[in-house]
Amino acid sequence: MPARSVNRREALGTFGGVSALALLPGCAAGYSQPSLRDTPPDTLSPDRMLDRIAYAMLEHEPGRATGLGIDNGEYAGWRGTFGKVGEEGREAYASTLRDALEKARSYPREGISADQQVGFEVVETAFASALEGMALPYGEVAVGSWRNAPYVVIQNVGGYIDYPRFFGSTQPVRSDSDVYLYLNRLSQVPTILDAERERMREARGMGVVPPDFLLDKAIAQMEASIAAAAEGTPYAGPLAEGIRANLPDGSFDEQVEMAREISRLDIAPALAAQMEELKAQRAVATSDAGMWARPMGDEWYDWAIRASTTTSLSPDEIHRQGLEELADLHGRMDPILREIGYTKGTVGERMKALSKDPRYQFAKGDEGRAEIMAFIEERIGWIKAQMPRAFTQLVDPNLEVRRLPLAEEPGAPGAYGGAGSKDGTIPSRMWINLRTTDLHRKYDLPDLTFHETIPGHVWEGEFSNRLPLIRSILAFNAFSEGWALYGEQLADELGAYEEFKVGRLGYLQSLAFRACRLVVDTGLHAKRWTREEGRRFFVEENGSKPQEVASEVDRYCSWPGQACGYKVGHTQIVEQRERAKTALGSAFDFRSFNTAVILGGNAPLNVVENTVGRYIAGARG
Repeated sequence: MPARSVNRREALGTFGGVSALALLPGCAAGYSQPSLRDTPPDTLSPDRMLDRIAYAMLEHEPGRATGLGIDNGEYAGWRGTFGKVGEEGREAYASTLRDALEKARSYPREGISADQQVGFEVVETAFASALEGMALPYGEVAVGSWRNAPYVVIQNVGGYIDYPRFFGSTQPVRSDSDVYLYLNRLSQVPTILDAERERMREARGMGVVPPDFLLDKAIAQMEASIAAAAEGTPYAGPLAEGIRANLPDGSFDEQVEMAREISRLDIAPALAAQMEELKAQRAVATSDAGMWARPMGDEWYDWAIRASTTTSLSPDEIHRQGLEELADLHGRMDPILREIGYTKGTVGERMKALSKDPRYQFAKGDEGRAEIMAFIEERIGWIKAQMPRAFTQLVDPNLEVRRLPLAEEPGAPGAYGGAGSKDGTIPSRMWINLRTTDLHRKYDLPDLTFHETIPGHVWEGEFSNRLPLIRSILAFNAFSEGWALYGEQLADELGAYEEFKVGRLGYLQSLAFRACRLVVDTGLHAKRWTREEGRRFFVEENGSKPQEVASEVDRYCSWPGQACGYKVGHTQIVEQRERAKTALGSAFDFRSFNTAVILGGNAPLNVVENTVGRYIAGARG
């Protein structure tokens, strides 16, 4: 980082009597928790040991602690740091994971509760998988999360995307001290960006270069990010807004200007350096889409699909499953299409024709964007009212719908969503991509809404937030996305499309879309498909919208394996419901089953199977 940046960071200690030492990276005020290595496994209760593991993990990801709303009290200093960066940070994190994994495996299991047992099981699965990924020579590993990526910076990966959203929606500005913690954390961003650039350079030296079409997207987005950082908007703007909203009686003009200066003089040049590396990669890039074309690509993809699905399914097995489920779903769509007058051609051809029907399109431009937002809110209101019919226990999410940041939209999916913080200060959100209203149709937007909000990601996340800390932190792609698809199914079963048959087509096309993902992801990375072959499969076989699948296929190229978790997880949950129905007969209860699975928490699929086993045993009495 340039010398002036260090001086600005040190200057933070001169404002408002805040201690500079307390705000420097890695110095959580009052943090004195013993290391895991020095904690014999039998000296703490199960719950305390699991909490010790959780906080040891969050010490390496204090930004995640902010998202959870637990960076307070003795951990308040975490709010001013992103922790150690670069190779030192990765090695320290891996060391902590190894210690935690050893403690989880050796903890005595006699006499512990079923929930505590699950806690140790999820730690073992998540940390073992992460360590396996960290042992690979390149790529980003998401510990207990879903975004594993072989490329450190690309169209949907990297600090240039993450940090504007983080400061705009997660970093709190509720008190005087928050202002200085915000600035201290902001001052670390250039160092993190420089560390990313070094890893990009190292990967290029190994021959690991993204496909040229992804680099073209990333370069265009990086240009926009540099311009915005040069103006200071993504970083000074949220600070100014937070001050206006929560600290109207204070005078913080100097601090807002400091944020703008950090953005202009430090962050923008760091992004410009990343841009030069992206261009160097582009000069040697090929159009080969899949991991098969990268050094150790087969090994990387093998790990990625196991991490994503929490199964040992091979690419060939996943590919076959996708083809079989796609045929089954099209068999369910065909009679509906015939009923509404679409009788000629394949299901994919007829769905393409349906997408051109103006009755189901939104208006263009801002008028259509407003229409989409109102449409989403109406569907959320409807599904909220149905939840007592589907669950014996309820939550009431504080939920807001937001448009994705403009710079993120070109490389982003149609939408994503999730729960807010454990303490409720950060609301649950659905982020909707509105770069063009042609991304959405009136027959597929209800289903997308249910997936991202209720009973999908937001609903599941609200329950996870009520679990012990380690269970709120560790998420598994196959359960997260499998549950969200199961949430779509619940909405259908609760009557979302009884008077809107075309809406049921949208729901079934959504499931078929996820079956296509199994085919296309494995096709790209294990069967040497081209980008165009992947796009064509979606459009021709499923009638998907070309604009939608363009970003989708590119996403699979930068997040290999992630797309396989959805349908694998959904199929497993549905199979577990059939298992419970068969075992219980008339004693099976729809609401109780749904509640048991969601209270079991986000877990590997084998652990979900154990949860259902306990539900069956309990229902039998």
